[in-house]
Amino acid sequence: MFVEEEIREKKAKVRELLGEFGLDGILIKRTANFAWITGGGINYVGITSDVGLCPVLVTRDRDYVIANQVEAPRIRDEEMMERQGYELKTCPWYDEGGESKAVAAIIGDGKLGSDCGHPGAMDVGASLNQLRWSLTPWEIDRYRELGKATSLAIEETCMAIRPGDSECAVAGRLLGRLWENRIDHINVFCAADDRISRFRHPLVTERKIEKRAMLCVNSRKHGLIVSITRFVHFGKVPEDIRRLYRANVEIDCVFMANTVPGRLLADIFAKGVEAYRDRGFEAEIQLHHQGGPIGYVGRETRVHWKTPGVAFRNQAFAWNPSLTGSKSEDVMLAAAGGPELLTFPVVYPKLELTVEGAHFVRPDILET
Repeated sequence: MFVEEEIREKKAKVRELLGEFGLDGILIKRTANFAWITGGGINYVGITSDVGLCPVLVTRDRDYVIANQVEAPRIRDEEMMERQGYELKTCPWYDEGGESKAVAAIIGDGKLGSDCGHPGAMDVGASLNQLRWSLTPWEIDRYRELGKATSLAIEETCMAIRPGDSECAVAGRLLGRLWENRIDHINVFCAADDRISRFRHPLVTERKIEKRAMLCVNSRKHGLIVSITRFVHFGKVPEDIRRLYRANVEIDCVFMANTVPGRLLADIFAKGVEAYRDRGFEAEIQLHHQGGPIGYVGRETRVHWKTPGVAFRNQAFAWNPSLTGSKSEDVMLAAAGGPELLTFPVVYPKLELTVEGAHFVRPDILET
């Protein structure tokens, strides 16, 4: 159920862009932006789609949603677009130019902006993206719910892993748990034993798990995305693996402790690089990206030495530093009072650390 105040605020921000760029309308079609402006709505059919089927068009004084006759009933009834103040415009499913005709009928000779490469429209995608970065209180509440639900789902899945389980069976059980709460996924990784060290992106295979496993997922609900990684080990964790994992978590906490509203992203990254170097793993940073801002897309940007911009207040981040054979990944909020973990150990063993003045409760490796 959408929140009327949230929808009003977001439409007002889009109308500020109209004035800034001297436009008469902005067409919003990308799935991330559609979810943002509708308070979590869905305008796609395939869950991996970047551009949806049903755009919204915000003008100076009216709002529209455009859908073909296949999608119109669901958009009207389940996304409740008319109750959000949108006038529904339909077009035949077989008319490939139907959407453009509907837009032209509304805009006429006016100037149009778009996030999806609409013919003749100004590209305002980058400006729309920034509107998503500072989360509203309603979005933060939804994110907290998603973070806890995903944390519980992945940890309970890991707790049920047994030697001989295949990676694909484990991934399937995790996705089943998520779908019970209408949480879908962007991607899922599962690595057995030596695949943890061999591949930074271990796509799921039929490989059987013998001694240890890593499970990762990007889950999504209401348009918001969570990235999370957990480890399980059968029997006592060897000391070298435990030390490696602890160092990895410490590096992650350095990234998070320095993710302060207003701080340059490149400066946050530099602190992470320093944490790698201080622990003797400087070369490892070359082997995988370190993550960065998250929200309505899996990563708004992958932060590095030259990334422009700053951390926004109440912006979500998923840093994912990795050492060969290890990884640390949870989602945090760059809140004014310090980092708030949106994913966290629910039923998993915990590591408690104080890093650069910030206290963290992070997941440990599960021994089973």
